[in-house]
Amino acid sequence: MSLAVSATVPKGPSELHEERRVLGVVMAAVWLVYLQSAYVAAWHAHSTIDKWVSLVALTLFAAGYVTAFTFLRQAFLSSGARSAVRGWTAFGVLAVLALLTLPGAGQQGLSTTVYLAAVGVAWLPGRQRLWAVAGTLGAVLVAQGLEPGWTDEGGDIGGILLASVAVFGITKVIERNAQLREAYEEIARLAVTEERARMSRDLHDILGHSLTVITVKAELAGKLLPVAPERAVSEVADIERLAREALADVRTTISGQRSVTLVTELGGARNALAGAGIDAEVPTAVDEVPGEHREVFGWVVREGVTNVVRHSGARTCTILLTAHSVEVVDDGRGPEDTGGGGQGLRGLRERVQQAGGRLEVGRAGPDGGFRLKVDMLP
Repeated sequence: MSLAVSATVPKGPSELHEERRVLGVVMAAVWLVYLQSAYVAAWHAHSTIDKWVSLVALTLFAAGYVTAFTFLRQAFLSSGARSAVRGWTAFGVLAVLALLTLPGAGQQGLSTTVYLAAVGVAWLPGRQRLWAVAGTLGAVLVAQGLEPGWTDEGGDIGGILLASVAVFGITKVIERNAQLREAYEEIARLAVTEERARMSRDLHDILGHSLTVITVKAELAGKLLPVAPERAVSEVADIERLAREALADVRTTISGQRSVTLVTELGGARNALAGAGIDAEVPTAVDEVPGEHREVFGWVVREGVTNVVRHSGARTCTILLTAHSVEVVDDGRGPEDTGGGGQGLRGLRERVQQAGGRLEVGRAGPDGGFRLKVDMLP
């Protein structure tokens, strides 16, 4: 006994395009059944020349109609707009072929005008569709008035009006579907862009902090190596640990599983400031901070302490924490730019705004210093 296992392979864009084209051909060709009366009348024409001219014209008309509703349909779906030049070209060619069917098919050849009006409504933009329908109706009325015995018993006028309204409704559905498809594609593109921006921002913040602390500890280990080898070994071990943690953070960030905690960032800030030789006042408890604020406050502490260690040249740094605010203050040289700041501060500002807070950056006092504060708005 043997088992046959089959897998369904997703269809590619080219296969879907071919399926849609075939579907368009089938949908357009179905309606050609109403040309049978014109074919019968042309086949029984008294003149052989009129007979074959009408039969060839009917065949070319049918082929042209199907072409108009397949290739032009694909062009419309891909570009999202009608082309007046293509529309009038198709309409004009089909109008000439419809006229050539009359010598052999007689009044039955007027059934082609229903298809002609449908093409005009489908592929002409704006009010030009009304001109095409009006022109088609006018041509039918003129033909019926000039030829004795030609009446509207076949319902050509009603058929033109009904087909025009029906095709107009169908094209509106196609337009809405095309607009929805474009909207979905735009939403998907924006989602990808937002995710890339988030990942870039998270990697910048994570690596900026980790590499800054690693650099500080490497410098400290280098200074301690000649005078205190035991402490230098401890610092090198810390460097290895921080590098491994940074690598793990990068992996979890890329997988979208990383979350920042305020307690962890306060502990990291204490160690980073101590390693840089900066006296630190760091809160030891976060009980008063609501749970929904702790992650964004953790990012504030991370970015603020990174800037203190990297740029400030400060001797002291204080982190102040309340239920609805967090503040990082140092006595260093102060910010060179109190506006938008660097990439890290711009990313932090976006985080705070998304969380419903307000970020302030400026000097800690008249003598300089750096102050980073975030207030969560009620």
